[in-house]
Amino acid sequence: MASAIEIAIEIKQLTKVYDGKVNALDGVDLTVKAADIFALLGPNGSGKTTLMRLLTTQFRPTAGVARAFGYDVVKDDAKVRKIIGYVPQEMSVWTDITGFENLLIYAKIYGVPSGQRKKSIWDALQSMGLDEVANGPVKKYSGGMIRRLEIACALLIKPRILFLDEPTLGLDPSARKAVWENLRSFKKEYGTTVFFNTHYMDEADLYSDEVAIINRGKIVKFGTASELKHSLHSEIISFSLADPGTDFKHPSTAAAPPRMLPGILERIKALNFVEDAAFNDSVLDVVVEDGEIALPAIIEVLRCDGILLDRIRSTRPTLDDVFLKYAGMRQPKTQGEVLHEASGIRQ
Repeated sequence: MASAIEIAIEIKQLTKVYDGKVNALDGVDLTVKAADIFALLGPNGSGKTTLMRLLTTQFRPTAGVARAFGYDVVKDDAKVRKIIGYVPQEMSVWTDITGFENLLIYAKIYGVPSGQRKKSIWDALQSMGLDEVANGPVKKYSGGMIRRLEIACALLIKPRILFLDEPTLGLDPSARKAVWENLRSFKKEYGTTVFFNTHYMDEADLYSDEVAIINRGKIVKFGTASELKHSLHSEIISFSLADPGTDFKHPSTAAAPPRMLPGILERIKALNFVEDAAFNDSVLDVVVEDGEIALPAIIEVLRCDGILLDRIRSTRPTLDDVFLKYAGMRQPKTQGEVLHEASGIRQ
């Protein structure tokens, strides 16, 4: 029998009201599995930071319950703080001392026993790839190295949950990648649950096991990045048509004869899973729910009409599209708008 899934964070109807009138959080329900990397996405003012500060015992909720590995963040706040690490957006290290000295200060703050401090510090430095620069002044570190040092400070106690508020904000792509490679290695070694906020959709897509989108204090969408992208139910498959006499080593842009187009479109639109279709010059754009299911049927229609294909290209929704839709920042596109945009991309 499969073992039960361990829950790291459990939130039920969590509410936070400021000044008796501003609902920063409005009945949030959320579950995060142990040893997962969990991304929380949302526009500015959506409640992301408030939720993280409640979970890290900095704020108290107005109503509702939140637990970290079974510990209530209000009633058991001291126990919660012993099993979590937290890295805020703001700089949380001193630049006029060395990396090692920064961790030594945090080791004392966290109450790491004196006999274990040196090993704990070097473990944390190594886990973030900073052991070679540990004795150098932090003011000479790059932005990425400083962020990794801040995370190393939070990893000193080998937390069961690590909270990261915009962990790579302002870093260049190579520094962001280095931060995440080190985090994933630490998570794999120690089974730490990582809970992070970000505005970088690619990070949520690449590194998270599950994603939640919060807007106006409510969780509006939850699932894996793949599930969220599929929830938009739209994918464009573009078929570049070739002339029947085309030499495919030097393909022509000639399309099917114009008299054939209305009949082809009618048959394709009649297929299951096809939402719309249109010709744009020598390209047939088809909007479908699921490309893997629809593609063979579309190809069969084209084959039966004697249409040769030069190239097939698929365009799927991105996590940016998901965020913009569910965060309420734009309305879903109509099928006509999707086809029009697809045409514009090629021009």
